[in-house]
Amino acid sequence: MDFINGFFVLATGFFLATSVNAQVSDEELAKHPEFTSSGYLVYPEPVNIKYTKVPAGYKPFYISHYGRHGSRYHHDSDEYRYLYKTLSKADSAGKLTELGKQALAYAKVLATDAAPRKGDLTQVGVAQHERIANRMYKNFGDVFKDWKIGGKKVTPHVKAYASTSGRCIVSMAAFIGELRSLNPKIKPELISGKSYMKFISAFDWGKLDYSKVKTYTDESDKLWKNVNPQPFLKKLFNDSNYVVNNIEADKFYNRFFEIATSLQGMDKPLLDEISANAKVPADSFVNLFTTEEKITRWKAQNAWWYSLEGTSPLINRPEGLNFAKPTLQNILDEADEAIAADTARGSTTPIAATLRFGHDATLLPLAALMQLPVANAKVSDLSKLHEQWNDFRIIPMAANLQMIFYKAAGKPILVKFLYNEIEQMPGIELELQNPEQNAVKIAHGPYYYWNDIREFYKAILNNEKAIRH
Repeated sequence: MDFINGFFVLATGFFLATSVNAQVSDEELAKHPEFTSSGYLVYPEPVNIKYTKVPAGYKPFYISHYGRHGSRYHHDSDEYRYLYKTLSKADSAGKLTELGKQALAYAKVLATDAAPRKGDLTQVGVAQHERIANRMYKNFGDVFKDWKIGGKKVTPHVKAYASTSGRCIVSMAAFIGELRSLNPKIKPELISGKSYMKFISAFDWGKLDYSKVKTYTDESDKLWKNVNPQPFLKKLFNDSNYVVNNIEADKFYNRFFEIATSLQGMDKPLLDEISANAKVPADSFVNLFTTEEKITRWKAQNAWWYSLEGTSPLINRPEGLNFAKPTLQNILDEADEAIAADTARGSTTPIAATLRFGHDATLLPLAALMQLPVANAKVSDLSKLHEQWNDFRIIPMAANLQMIFYKAAGKPILVKFLYNEIEQMPGIELELQNPEQNAVKIAHGPYYYWNDIREFYKAILNNEKAIRH
């Protein structure tokens, strides 16, 4: 069998050409099968982004941010070891093909070197946050400029929160380190601890069980039934009876897929070691799955994320989105503090940014709760979900929400939403205080009046306004 090298080359050009909100067709998935890696997709680095011109007289003064950690090792060491033990047992029984023996060598390296680092950030993940921080600083440099207070220059304060997970703490360190390399006078406040998890990562996997929601399982089961592990297993094992009696087909298939797709975020030394031991490039193993197999499995996985924490009408329950409410409340509270510091005009230290480093399970429902177009679809036919909603656009590694606040003398504060550094225009029906004003998005493109946005989100948090889809 011929292997295809470089399978997971990031399709940056595709993301630039179509924007973060554009959805995907089967034809596009075939051209960009890296998208089928779901949340393991390496961050889609933007290049040469042109933002909408800021309204006259306005300049940025504060940034509110939530970012997922960068690329990491697979989350479960037992799953690394499971692949190796399963293949090793089959090898002892003489049941592996030549491809199976290569896969065994690959799995042995992972069980030895990757399993002890389960969930850890890679240097690829470190670099993702460094580059995001670099672009933030260069795109919105006024935010980080010194103020003159009492005749002295004062560097604005940067507050950074991180989940207690090591990969989030290291992501925070990488981000802050890059900001300080650009402005060494920045003295950030770095915060992590269990008491902050209530808004950094409030999601509780044990509190969601949609397995008995028939409207969902009926549709979801259709997608998973399309996933056929047998052609893949025949590439690795030479005895179908052995597979039937010894291999949990679905489990092995899914674990192999997830770990193989995670390799795109690994560091070169590990990839080189895999190549040396398996005698084929490390990225060969994801190509044991055909393009059709990748797409079929991804559609089922995509529907799982959507129904778990998205705006799925099949579930029609608020629990998933509710996990993001403490995060949204913190965004409002921290913005109030920053605006108050700005209004005080020098009597207190200005606040440049509030940065938060957490997880996909918080960022995804946050984007949906805030009605950002990237996460706000309402689809009942899960077979067509991918046409409107894509997990890889919402929670790739290092995914991030940035809210850029702007001020002008004698004018109301504006805010702009960026998702993965692309401008967003939330589909929000704002109740404007001044009836003579046009809708904010018409008056200012992606620049919204903060007071209107704030009141809208407060109503959602207080259950005074239904969440629109």
